Amino acid sequence: MLGTVSEPVVERTVAPVPPRAGAVGFAGPTELAAALESTGYLPDEGLATAAYLALVMHRPLFLEGEAGVGKTALAQALADVTGRPLHRLQCYEGLEASQALYDWDFGRQLLHLRAAEAAHVGQDPAALEASLYDRRFLLARPLLRALEDSPSVLLVDEVDRADDEFEAFLLEVLSDFTISIPELGTIRAQTPPLVVLTSNRTREVHDALKRRCLYHWLQHPDFDREVAILRRRLPEVSERLAREVAGATARLRTLDLLKPPGIAEAMDWASALHALGARELHPDLAARTLGAVLKYREDTDRVHALTREALFGA
Repeated sequence: MLGTVSEPVVERTVAPVPPRAGAVGFAGPTELAAALESTGYLPDEGLATAAYLALVMHRPLFLEGEAGVGKTALAQALADVTGRPLHRLQCYEGLEASQALYDWDFGRQLLHLRAAEAAHVGQDPAALEASLYDRRFLLARPLLRALEDSPSVLLVDEVDRADDEFEAFLLEVLSDFTISIPELGTIRAQTPPLVVLTSNRTREVHDALKRRCLYHWLQHPDFDREVAILRRRLPEVSERLAREVAGATARLRTLDLLKPPGIAEAMDWASALHALGARELHPDLAARTLGAVLKYREDTDRVHALTREALFGA
C-alpha cells in the first residue's frame, strides 16, 4: 500500500494584501446597496453596511434569520456585483472536512500507476510515489476552490446543520484562510474570499465562530420593501397583486405557522397567481394556490379554516 509523501513543501502563494477601502470597488455602503439593487436584491441600510464592512475588512459575514429572508441570495448578489466566482458549501449533519476541503482521485491515481508500470518507466519507487500526489489528482471541494480561485465569494450555507466538530474545523480555516495539504504544502488565498455564512438558527452556533465574523440578523422585510422586491423581481405582476400578496403574506406570518412564508414563497405565490391570470388576490384563488406559499399540511389546514381572516383580516 502506498504511503504519503513526507517531504515538506513550501507555501505556494503569497500572503494577502492588507484590506483598503478603495480596493473593493465601492465608495461605501450606499454605493454597494445601489449595486445590489441593480441585481434585484434590495438590502436595507444595516445589511448593506454589514456587507460592505465584510468586503473591506476581509471578515466573514454571519447572517442569521428564518428561512426565506434572503440570506443565500445575498451571497449570489455579492458575487454578481463584485465579479467574483461563487463557491457554495451546503452544510448538513455528518459533513466531514474532506467533503468540504479536498480529496484524492484514487481512480486516476491508480490509472497513472498502472500506466507507469506498463510503460516500464525507469524511475525509483519514491519518485513514482511522489508523482501520484500531483495537483492534477487532487479533487478540490468548495473551501479549497474558494482559496485557489482568488478573489472569490464563499457561501457556507446553513452552518447550523453541521456538527460541532465541523464548526471547529471551519473556524481554523477562516482564521487565516490557509489549508495545509501534507502531500503538497500550504495553500493560502492571495486575497481572502468574501465569506458569507448563513444560519436558520435550528441550533445555536458556537460563540467562537461568531466572534470571528461580522454578525447581522435578517428579518422579514416590511410591507413597502416586500412590495418593492416583488415588483423588481416580478415586473410582469400587477402592482395591485404585488401589494395584496405582500399584505397577505405578512398576515400569514402572524399565525404561528410551522413554517412562516419568506420572500421566496411570496414570489412563488405571486408568480402562481399571475400564471392563472390574476390581477388581484381573490379569496377563492388564494385558497387554491396556498401550496405555493405554505409547505406543511398543518399550516395549509389551519389557513383553509380561516382563509378570509388570515389573508384579508375580514
